[in-house]
Amino acid sequence: MTSTSALAVGHVGLNVTDLGRSLPFYADALGFEVLGEGKEDGRRFAFLGRDGTLALTLWQQAGSAFETTRAGLHHLAFEAASIDEVRAAETRLKGLGVDFAYDGVVAHREGAASGGIFFHDPDGTRLEIYAPSGAEESPAPSAAAPTCGFF
Repeated sequence: MTSTSALAVGHVGLNVTDLGRSLPFYADALGFEVLGEGKEDGRRFAFLGRDGTLALTLWQQAGSAFETTRAGLHHLAFEAASIDEVRAAETRLKGLGVDFAYDGVVAHREGAASGGIFFHDPDGTRLEIYAPSGAEESPAPSAAAPTCGFF
């Protein structure tokens, strides 16, 4: 099949165990607005985005927390415009008691300009907020692999 245009990510869908717990995390902690919501028992979901554009869907249909050893989603990364925005998000998330994978902003690899923060949602899904530059002086947790790689 030959394509004449590049594909772009339209939105990401995540299974969650408890929409009532996950929705405030993604809406309040990460700043997404609720674009739509299904509240019917057994069919709960939420459409989240910014400025009316869908970015993330949450589906309450998981029976257990995220499992790093199963095939599927590895992590979900959000790009910020600057490292200052990453640090502001870190402060906000720490204030909410979010579980972080590393302490502070880390580089994507040794000597990389890009870097960010790595943390977990209420179901243990690994998330990242990063900036393409500004992390030059930040440490890299591992010299042998990209920071966003192995758990």
